[in-house]
Parts: sequence; structure tokens; C-alpha cells
Amino acid sequence: MHRLSAIEIRDLFCKGEVSAVQIAEHFLNRIEAHNEELGTFLSVLRPRVLRKAESLDKRRSRKEPVGKLAGVPIAIKDNMHIAHEITTCGSKFLSNYKAPFSATAVHLLEEADALILGKTNMDEFAMGSSNENSAYWKVQNPWNHKCVPGGSSGGSAAAVAARLSLIATGSDTGGSIRQPASFCGLVGYKPTYGRVSRFGLVAFASSLDQIGPMTTTVADAALAMEVMGQHCPRDATSLDLPPEAYPLSKELAAGTVIGIPWSFLENLTPEARKNFDAAVQVMRDLGAKIVDINLDLLKYSIATYYILATAEASTNLARFDGIRFGMRSKEAKTLEEIYELSRKEGFGCEVKRRIMLGTYVLSAGFQDAFYKKAQKVRTLILDAFESIFNHCDAVMTPVTTSGAFEHGAFQDPVQMYLQDIFTVPANLAGIPGISIPSGYDSRGMPLGVQILGPQMCDVALMQISYAYEQATKHARIPGDYE
Repeated sequence: MHRLSAIEIRDLFCKGEVSAVQIAEHFLNRIEAHNEELGTFLSVLRPRVLRKAESLDKRRSRKEPVGKLAGVPIAIKDNMHIAHEITTCGSKFLSNYKAPFSATAVHLLEEADALILGKTNMDEFAMGSSNENSAYWKVQNPWNHKCVPGGSSGGSAAAVAARLSLIATGSDTGGSIRQPASFCGLVGYKPTYGRVSRFGLVAFASSLDQIGPMTTTVADAALAMEVMGQHCPRDATSLDLPPEAYPLSKELAAGTVIGIPWSFLENLTPEARKNFDAAVQVMRDLGAKIVDINLDLLKYSIATYYILATAEASTNLARFDGIRFGMRSKEAKTLEEIYELSRKEGFGCEVKRRIMLGTYVLSAGFQDAFYKKAQKVRTLILDAFESIFNHCDAVMTPVTTSGAFEHGAFQDPVQMYLQDIFTVPANLAGIPGISIPSGYDSRGMPLGVQILGPQMCDVALMQISYAYEQATKHARIPGDYE
């Protein structure tokens, strides 16, 4: 069953050829067999998923209607609440926090009769690009355990790559869905900002965060978006739009124009450049018109992103004070010590670093020099994309400068931050972006191509991506997990 797509497994269940309990037990057994070596799941919800599966089987036997994701196993990144289950955000600080409600995205998935398998590992509070910053354990890339799976949604990516789940949710603040999807040979979709509700997602940077699916196929990502992409009245940033259908065709729409910022692609490894050139040729063969575009302004995107994201993070993480929820230092004897020691003991190094950076750029005397200037540059980046999309249907870039790097490859945090150069612009502009498998490097590690579209053009972007995927079909299961 793990060799099937989510749509295929759903159809088998609906036809009565396999039971929901059989599906659940198959994937639970795979998690039990492989999770210790991969470190993908922080918690597995065996009793909960089996209860859901038994209920689904009874409903099907009574010929009652079932949801779009009936019988589909799904993993949830551990910064999204599932009612009455622990939400850790990959941090010791929340090791004892039981969520009182479910995130809207999770609620919609359960309402569509998905089988929620468990919570996946992640960089602490979604701060990282390698999944080496989890407070619990590192996640291994199923293609090569010496390499990282990417971050911060590395647990979700590794779970789907190893087929411990067929779909997983991720959160994308600066590429945390698309980059790990590329490193693990998956489809990773970051919707238009506001298309999927953030209610119940523990915030990293509120103006940048977006929930999206990680899947084995574009069609599965489209199915997940049909379910999750609904307006939520409890989220002030949720787009007040009706759910969308995602009809897919192998053919590109006539006259499709794809923009390539060639001058922005200087830092690619030779292998990554060759792979990207081949992906562009596929688009030409599909009938797309390829045009050169100027997005040189994006050279400021990393600096802009890490000023704005850390500023918002320092504000959002102020609530973790050892008083209201989460861990409280046992050594603290005064109120001031509760604040200081709880954070000192509960937060990891990367979280502390970003809180300090954010506090600095928001401090008196530096706010104008850094934060306000970064907001102005963000507006310029948004304007640049709007101008490009006046004559282009989509923009195409690599996802990363190379395939997955090895654990410990970047000791300098600035060098690690630079790995997000191609992904952060989409978050700054609030536009949708997708990572699609585009081949493999000489080590056999996956490479991905990124396609970006205008705001609220998620359906059109998914269609372009599906045409590319069907013309190439690079995705496959890592050999050790077939």
C-alpha cells in the first residue's frame, strides 16, 4: 500500500478493496519498523487512528458518504495542534503542553476522514533549514542517512519520502516545505498567504508562516489543498474565499509564459545548474514561452527575511515565559528567575539566537535602521513580483543551490541562512510556490525545481506543476524503503 498515491489508496478504500484498519495498521507497522533509524515522528497516535479507521469501516459498510481523504494516512508537523494531544514544536519548552483544540487545517483533514498517524519531528519552533535543531533528535534523510532531510519540516518530508505516510503537513516561513521536499524527492506546496488558515499553528513569524502539504505527487497535493484551502473565521489573515477545485491536465495552457531570473542563478553547483537547464527545456517542449526576467532585487531577500522573521519571532515567543503554559524551571525561586531560567533551560541555541536578533532589530535606535527599512524592501520585492506577473504566468527557479548537504556541514549560522536564497522571496511576497522533483545529482540525491505564481492563482500554478511532473515523473521511493 505504501507504493500507492493518496488518491489510489482512497479509491481502493472507497471500492471496498481494502479496509481503513488495514491501511492504518500497514503504515503504523512501517513507522514502528523505521522511525527509530529515521527520527521522523515525535509521537504516534495509534489508538486514535485505529478508532478513526474502525469508524470509517463501519460507515462504509453502511454505505454512508465518506470524505475526500477517506482512508488516507497523514502525518502532522508538531507545531499544529491536534485536540488533546501533545504539541511540542520540537522544543523541550512544550514537552508537557496538551493542545485544547485542533488547528483548522487538522480539523478539516479529520473532517475529510483522513487517518492522522502522529506528529512529526521539526527544527525547534520551526527555526532551521536542516532539522538538526530539534530538542529531541535529528531526522535522517531516507536517501542517505549522512545527509539532512531539510528543515524545518524535515520530519514530515522524511516520513513521506520513506512512505511512512502518504501526505504530511508542513509550515513554510522561508521555504520550510519546499526545501525539505526538494532534499527528499517530494512535491511540497506553499499556498498563497491566507489560503490555508493558520489558526492552531504555533506562530514563528506571523506575516510569513503558511501551512501546506508534502506529498508524493502533484495530484495528491491538489487533493490536500481542496480540503485545507477553506476560509476560517477564527483567523484574521484567512482569505474570505470559497474552496477551490483543482482540475489537472497533462497539457500546458496555450500561451503559457515562464519567467527565468537567469542573473539570479549564479550560486548553483554545476550539477544543480545542469539539472535546472534540463527542467527549463522540459517546459519549452511542453509549449511554454521562456523569457528572461530581472529579479536582481532578490539579492536583498535573505537580509530582509532574517530581520523581519526574527523580529516577529521575538514577539511571538514572548508568551513562553514559564507562567502560562509549557515548562517551568524547578530551580527558580522568584518571578524574575522563572522568566529567565525557564527560557534558558527550555529554548535551544538557534531559538535563543533568533530571539536576540529580533529583539535587537526592534530595539530603540535600531528599529528605523533595520526593521522599518526591511519592511520597505519587502514592499519593493512584492512590487517586483507583481510587475513580473503582468507578463508572466509563472516564475521558475531551483529550490536550492545543491542537493541535500551532510549533517554538520554548516557550523556558521549565516552560511546556513544563505541556503534559503531561492525560497524566502515567495514568503516575503505572499505568493504560492511549489517544489517538484526534477532529477538526481551524482550521489543519487534528489534535486527539485521551484515554480512560483501570482497571489491567489494556486489552481493555475498547480496545473503548470502537474504538466511538468507528468512530462518527467522523477519521483521514486528510496531503495531501502521500497
